[in-house]
Amino acid sequence: MAAPDTLYRPNAGFLARFRANRAGNTMAIIAAGMIPLAGFAGAAVDMARLYVVRTRLQQACDAGVLAGRKFMTGGTLDATSRDRAQQFFRNNFTSGWFRTSNLVFTPADTGDGQVRGTASVSVPMAVMGMFGFRARALNVSCEARFDVPDADIMFVLDTTGSMACTPARNTSSCNSYTGSVTAVQVGNVWAVPEESGSRIAGLKLAVLDFYDTVANAKDPSTRIRYGFVPYTSTVNVGRLLPSSYLVTDTWTYQSRRIVGEQLTGTETTGPSIARMSQADCNAYRLRSPATGFPATLTYGSNSNWTAATGSNAPGTCSTRQRPLTPMWRYEPVDHDVSGYVQGNAVPDPTKLGVTSPVWAGCIEERQTSALSTFTNPLPADLDIDLIPNSRATRWRPMWPQVIYNRGGNAAEDKIDNSADGHSLDWRATTNNNRGGFNTCVKQARRLAEMTRAEVSGYVNAADFTPHGGTYHDVGMIWGARFLSPTGPFAADTAARTNGDPPNRHLIFMTDGDMAPNDAIYGLYGFERRDQRVLGGAASSDLTNRHNARFSAICEAAKSKGITVWVIAFSQSMTTRLEQCASPGKAYYAANTTQLRDAFREIASLIAELRLTK
Repeated sequence: MAAPDTLYRPNAGFLARFRANRAGNTMAIIAAGMIPLAGFAGAAVDMARLYVVRTRLQQACDAGVLAGRKFMTGGTLDATSRDRAQQFFRNNFTSGWFRTSNLVFTPADTGDGQVRGTASVSVPMAVMGMFGFRARALNVSCEARFDVPDADIMFVLDTTGSMACTPARNTSSCNSYTGSVTAVQVGNVWAVPEESGSRIAGLKLAVLDFYDTVANAKDPSTRIRYGFVPYTSTVNVGRLLPSSYLVTDTWTYQSRRIVGEQLTGTETTGPSIARMSQADCNAYRLRSPATGFPATLTYGSNSNWTAATGSNAPGTCSTRQRPLTPMWRYEPVDHDVSGYVQGNAVPDPTKLGVTSPVWAGCIEERQTSALSTFTNPLPADLDIDLIPNSRATRWRPMWPQVIYNRGGNAAEDKIDNSADGHSLDWRATTNNNRGGFNTCVKQARRLAEMTRAEVSGYVNAADFTPHGGTYHDVGMIWGARFLSPTGPFAADTAARTNGDPPNRHLIFMTDGDMAPNDAIYGLYGFERRDQRVLGGAASSDLTNRHNARFSAICEAAKSKGITVWVIAFSQSMTTRLEQCASPGKAYYAANTTQLRDAFREIASLIAELRLTK
């Protein structure tokens, strides 16, 4: 028989029975453990709340100092930039969020181009408050600066005639304006008179805005180098090149040379010569001077001889005189450029007794490939890294004074008896210069550190003028050459000793589409006769070929790690221009205000605003 269960022994005492009874023990244990479990859970909840609030507070602090630094002017956190900092902070952290209180944000400038901030807030304990825990104070700090690495910045700027118009004019209206005014000569360049509020005036302001934005952001140890390439149908870079990069002996120009002479003008009475036979009178010819022009031919004939006796026998020759005018042959001619490229005033070989103006510095491109499409590797004339190493790869001085047009023949002979010795076929006539058929722009600047006064002096100089036609490829190829880290001017853009390479930026600004003309004498010579771009193709294909060159150069620049920024001013942003730019780096500006905003924004992005703490 089993032992009886002591749990139900009726005769046992109460305490004995209570001690022996185990029913309900689990509930008692759970009840006793609820208090510490509640504490642990409450602590976890409140710690999570503190973490979330602290994270948001840090983000708001970061946003505040970034905004404050972005709106700083002159390196000082003024009232406006402080207000912006507070606004961005409050937008990211709303007072009362998670029942917080005592929210404080204090931005301050550090005096070295940075903004430092502190933020604090009081966070109540949601659960642990029941256990007597008070609200916790959270504190964070933050700091922002424009971090400007060494940078090389090349401005490639359209300074064609349309830049004299206001941004409000469309292409047709601008053409009407430029056609109604007369270009004037300013030193070595010509200028279309500007309207008040012209595009080029806005460009000058935008360049200085860019400089100021970068200057306010960089610290004293940052090196920023600037360069400029104004362009039209050519560029003025000749005096910036080593002499070994230039043709310095002879070059072939579409020109003219003297191949003979011809009697012109009205016959006049010459001197009478006694004691001369009729045969000698008929054969008499005397050129004066013996060589050169102007010249006169004195001559006799049978009809001008008179028989004589005595001391005048056998007769007297009554001579006649007429001017001699040169016979010019219009064809490609090799001219000596040795003195011209050295900046000397040399005789103009295509005129009589005329000294050619000193070389302004504009150039003709090296031997050109007349192609309609381009693939890599690019031909020599589009290779931005090719250092001149032969006659074909050297650049040549533009010499407008010796350039002449002719008909469709390879050579034509003409008498030129104009009063000033200037044939109507001459490309450098005043009318052609005024019309932009022959231009030379302000001299470019290779990369170098520049002060604000130097930048202002450059863009506000009297010869920074609007004139000529639009050739985007002309400006782009020289901007890319000057900026390439592996090209002829690599030393200009080299890194410091043991330093990181500079960031390289090409800022390309234009107010119009490509507009070449085969009657223009420019970087690619006199296209109508040289055919360096067309290569015999129809003139209607000229724009397409220049566009193909432009696109090829844009890609070549980007392949060298150059960031290409494109600003289309007062015109639509074309697909070709947008594709030229690096991704996301194309801007459209309808007016001067938008142009200045675009230049400031680009400068800010180059300056790389970032958090430092």
